[in-house]
Amino acid sequence: MATSTRVVLPTLLAGCAALLGSGMHAQAQSDFPNRPVRLVNPYAPGGSVDLVGRAVAAGLTDIWKQQVIVDNRPGAGTQIGTEIVVRSDPDGYTMLCNSSAIAIMPTMYAKMRFDTIRDLTPIALVASSAPILAVHPGVPAKSVKDLIALAKAQPGQITAAASGIGSTNHLTTEMFKAMAGVDILIVPYKGGAPAISDLMGGQVKMFFNSAAQFLPLGKAGKVRVLATGGAQRAEYAPEVPTVAEAGVPGFEASTWFAIYGPRGLPPAIAQKWNQAINTYIKTPQAQEQFRKQHQRLMGGTLEEFAAYHKAETARWGKVMQAAGIKPQ
Repeated sequence: MATSTRVVLPTLLAGCAALLGSGMHAQAQSDFPNRPVRLVNPYAPGGSVDLVGRAVAAGLTDIWKQQVIVDNRPGAGTQIGTEIVVRSDPDGYTMLCNSSAIAIMPTMYAKMRFDTIRDLTPIALVASSAPILAVHPGVPAKSVKDLIALAKAQPGQITAAASGIGSTNHLTTEMFKAMAGVDILIVPYKGGAPAISDLMGGQVKMFFNSAAQFLPLGKAGKVRVLATGGAQRAEYAPEVPTVAEAGVPGFEASTWFAIYGPRGLPPAIAQKWNQAINTYIKTPQAQEQFRKQHQRLMGGTLEEFAAYHKAETARWGKVMQAAGIKPQ
């Protein structure tokens, strides 16, 4: 009998401990968040991802009544900040705000210590911003069709700025070249500011860049706005046609901003994040703030964003391979 007691007692204790742990885990999920949350931004302060991340952090702080703090961890092409989230505990308290650059990373970098599909949990698509195609005012092209005709008449002579090899606007230009069937010379810059300066100065002829920068310059006559790269006309510039309707059917490109968690994030926590973000982007303050930033609020379900993330990763990978861009 004593032997039976020695065997059964530890088993009962282990079972009780498991049940207790399971109950505590469920309670931790049900009252999430009950302490401050860290939202990692893998870029330096002040950029577009930072603006989105801080807006989301402020909105979720109001909704949850718990502080959501943005933690800027730039470096290594966003790999440093992203890996912090990948290696974090999957409890919802360390999350990632990133841009569509995350869909480019797998093809851009030959050696990464994580897999953006396998090791992250897509939470929600927050917003997107379609690039504007603009040319120097001296370029004799008043439309996308004019620009394509000019490029075909002068192969290799039309120069296009790109803010770095593998950047979103670089790949957007590569996609434009392929779909329009033109030979355009891409000139890489170390950032958007010098590229815009050279476009206004006429050193380069065309550039895909943000609406927030190009629409005011277009109104001032410093560049000529030809089209937007989005799937549909932008609400903040309804007079500007899309590249697709202006001469390149099927063309669509945008910079998007989204929230991710680490792999293994409990479905209940992932759902709480998704619901909170969808609630936030419907608020008047979010609508007004993102409109001023020339961005379109998105939202949607966990499943929709997971599918979108995979599709975008595959799409940009094909663009890079077709352009002959070698992994770094």
